[in-house]
Amino acid sequence: MKVSDILLLKGSTLYVAQADDALADAVALMAEKDIGSLVVMEHGDVVGMLTFREVIQATVKNGGSFGSSRVRSAMDDAPLTCTMETELDEVRRMILDRHARYMPVMDKRMLMGVVSLYDVAKAVVDSQNFENKLLKAYIRDWPEQETPNP
Repeated sequence: MKVSDILLLKGSTLYVAQADDALADAVALMAEKDIGSLVVMEHGDVVGMLTFREVIQATVKNGGSFGSSRVRSAMDDAPLTCTMETELDEVRRMILDRHARYMPVMDKRMLMGVVSLYDVAKAVVDSQNFENKLLKAYIRDWPEQETPNP
């Protein structure tokens, strides 16, 4: 299974923030849309990722408030990325190695989507459930073996 398969099932809705947006506005968008991340853009390029992890760190750093902080000051400016052709096993390894929860999907410099740890876990479970159903159907339809008479 590839990242393109996950995005096909997930859909193409993307939420982004600009690097110079107010952090408070970005967090409000995350809350309104009930999402855990925003891809950060600048001049049409992906320049970072803002997740609830970075928001919490920035809030603590600012004494419990956002103040006049900008997204740029809180974002991860070197997020993991993958392509549409990246295999699911590779995405799982990358996410686990880096403790990432969200990964932008790129086609050269174009943002194609975002896959989350949830998306990856769901794809794995769905795949295992499908394989399990196939095995059960195979076993159910297996012809009964005749026992020879001695």
